[in-house]
Amino acid sequence: MISQSSFPLLPVRLLRRLSEVSLWLLAGLHLLVLMSLLLILAAISPAKAADDCRGEDLLAKLKQEDPQRYAAILEEGRAVPNGQGLFWMIEHPGVRPSYLLGTMHVTDPRVLRMPPGAAEAHASSRTFVIESDEILDEKKATAAILAKPELTMFTDGRSIETLLSTEDRKVLEDGLQKRGLALSAVSRMKPWMLAGFIASSACESARKAENAIFLDKKIAADAVAAGKPVKGLETLAEQLTAMAAMPIDFHLQALVETVRLGDEMDDVVETMTQLYLNGETGMTIPALKALTPTHSDEDKSAYAAFEAAVISERNHRMAERAAPILADGGVFVAVGALHLPGKEGLIELLRRQGFTVTRVGG
Repeated sequence: MISQSSFPLLPVRLLRRLSEVSLWLLAGLHLLVLMSLLLILAAISPAKAADDCRGEDLLAKLKQEDPQRYAAILEEGRAVPNGQGLFWMIEHPGVRPSYLLGTMHVTDPRVLRMPPGAAEAHASSRTFVIESDEILDEKKATAAILAKPELTMFTDGRSIETLLSTEDRKVLEDGLQKRGLALSAVSRMKPWMLAGFIASSACESARKAENAIFLDKKIAADAVAAGKPVKGLETLAEQLTAMAAMPIDFHLQALVETVRLGDEMDDVVETMTQLYLNGETGMTIPALKALTPTHSDEDKSAYAAFEAAVISERNHRMAERAAPILADGGVFVAVGALHLPGKEGLIELLRRQGFTVTRVGG
């Protein structure tokens, strides 16, 4: 059995929070991916007051300052199949309709208010499906993570300290110090995991300090309270494996860039939140491409590999596992919104399996 003693350099407060892994899959990614696929984990940054922690919508600012560039982002985003809308109805002959809700894995009260019709669908559904049902049981989730320490920790003698250049190590040390952590205390964590911990916005930090939960967990917890079954489409181990499969240099770069971003993460999260609230899932990647620095061909190749392993392949796995559950009807599915759009998104994949998937609300 693996115990906490297997992780002598991992602070207890971080270990407890590993069970809160959710997958917008921020951690361990290139800055573009880092910002677009947020893995919101435990907040360890100093919390700010709720009235002064919200960032600026960078896309709204761009619309004012460079309307032509904004129009190009809008056009690219609108060209993404199923790139608009968060709430969808899934129909199959002979059974009750099911529903698919795209979520954002944050505790923002604006996000917790589901789109029109979703609350009613939630109340009438008899089965609930989320990315991983292990998030409902902290002990079970922690055990699943600890069972494969090589996915989240260096177990071969390496550490973040030994892998970073002198310059990057100094950046990381200073950034962690501001958050009350010493690099030596967390250097055995895989860089993508550490990046997820330090990437939480100030607003998210404040809410986490008050034990707020993100939308997916709330949906599942409400279902359990109503005596309804909750099923997962993946295990946490599968999700972690997808993250850990990316090259270590890619993860290290993302970690350093996360630290450099600093308080600007509030702006990133606010931009993502506004896109989500507007149902513009197809605009997420085009927007961030326009708002982040130009990347090399090597970076683009790494992002393509990430997109295949962590988004597309997972979409296929989730669609295949959801199909037999949806065949019975009356199901409410809640997964990260970025799993919905695109030719390899869940909506298109479910249609290929014979389901009729229609946007609710136009």
